[in-house]
Amino acid sequence: MVVKNESLVLDLLEWIAARPRTHRDVMSVWRTSCPRLPIWEDAVDDGLLVQTGARIALSSRGAEFLAAHRAPDG
Repeated sequence: MVVKNESLVLDLLEWIAARPRTHRDVMSVWRTSCPRLPIWEDAVDDGLLVQTGARIALSSRGAEFLAAHRAPDG
């Protein structure tokens, strides 16, 4: 799978995977004033995140992507 801005998307996925996050949390922490780096939008467009009510979580595709790209424990 090819993901735009892969390293930043991975940072976002790891942050969300660490504990439950709300939409407000995500928008507050991951906002950007740069229209060229819409990390949230890239992750949603690629099907890596799901939203249920106010809760944001990794989709199964997002969890697989994160697992495939996460650095192995050393």
